[in-house]
Amino acid sequence: MNRATDVLVIGGGATGAGIARDLALRGVDVTLCERGGLAAGTTGRSHGVLHSGARYADFDPAGARECIAENRILKDIAGACIDDTGGLFVQLDGDDPDYFDEKLAGCREQDIDATVLSDADAREAVPELSERTERVIRVPDGVIYPSRLVAATAASAREHGARILPNTPVTDLLCEDGAVVGARVGGDDGEEIRADHVVNAAGAWAEELAAQAGVEVAMRPTTGVMVAVDHAGIEPVLNRCRPPSDGDIVVPHGSQAVLGTTSVDVDDPDDYDTDREEIDRMVRECAAMVPALEEDEISRAYWGVRPLYAPDEAERDESRSISRGFFLLDHSRDGVDGFTSIVGGKLTTHRRMAEAVTDHVCGELGVSGTCRTDEERLPGHDDPEKLDALVAEFGADSPADRDVTGA
Repeated sequence: MNRATDVLVIGGGATGAGIARDLALRGVDVTLCERGGLAAGTTGRSHGVLHSGARYADFDPAGARECIAENRILKDIAGACIDDTGGLFVQLDGDDPDYFDEKLAGCREQDIDATVLSDADAREAVPELSERTERVIRVPDGVIYPSRLVAATAASAREHGARILPNTPVTDLLCEDGAVVGARVGGDDGEEIRADHVVNAAGAWAEELAAQAGVEVAMRPTTGVMVAVDHAGIEPVLNRCRPPSDGDIVVPHGSQAVLGTTSVDVDDPDDYDTDREEIDRMVRECAAMVPALEEDEISRAYWGVRPLYAPDEAERDESRSISRGFFLLDHSRDGVDGFTSIVGGKLTTHRRMAEAVTDHVCGELGVSGTCRTDEERLPGHDDPEKLDALVAEFGADSPADRDVTGA
């Protein structure tokens, strides 16, 4: 069976679902394909932090501004997909005090609400903070439940006419006369979907997909482990106030805490080592901020793959130095029409990424209309039970928030 659509989006994580939603809201006929359940890739295997931008404020001001803007939007439109926990940046003895000062100054320069807490206020916020704590900054971080977010975003897209196809792998891109014109999907018994434009939102798998069109997309995927432990009582996100490194974040999850993360280069986003030593190191490092974490039972551990984009080979010596910004790649510049890739980025900025792609695609198709995804609230935003029913429907259950969704 053959089908036709204006735009085919490949990849059902937060960005792909966001693109489908934005296009549908602008009246574009759109189909989304994901090889597994929605959020099965990077999105559902993240630490789920809703960044305030503070993490980037001292070295990536543009990224910090994007984060705080999207932080405010998601808190408004996403409801129970978000937990507005707040966050702390914690300086321990031995951490560089200049880094703390630079972080604070960067936050204030980028209009991120940042307050230095007294010792008493810091311990009221987190009574279990280490005795090694010297200074603490409060920032408006939060927690994203990615399964709910992606399921609600997909539901919104569908309400506005999008066709959402989880468990529909793309087997081949269809290329004719120097253009991508669709894809074969669903395996031997699948179908051919013809499209006026194809969007590659495959994340860490974007390079593999683009290669089917003869296009090079220089991804540099890295893995990171997250460790969920049974630990109630930590309310804000905790960030170690030092340059990004292993074991510098603790994410509250109701009766649990998620500890992360590492950054290990991999060649294949489907094939990488899962080393027990990484799990143990996460617990040790995060316990520097909250010593009691070292005594907790591990509930689950999972690895995610970051979709980092690094076309400059000179940057490939240190994966943590690669930009966490996003990149829109118009492949007509590579001699292939009708094909766009979106790579890099963060879960926090997925909506902005989707808006950028949708603006571009609508320009290519001659479609007018403005983005409304920053104003229209997601379906079920105020109803956790409805959100979790959508998670089940779309197969969006993921290890990042399985303890919350009950999937």
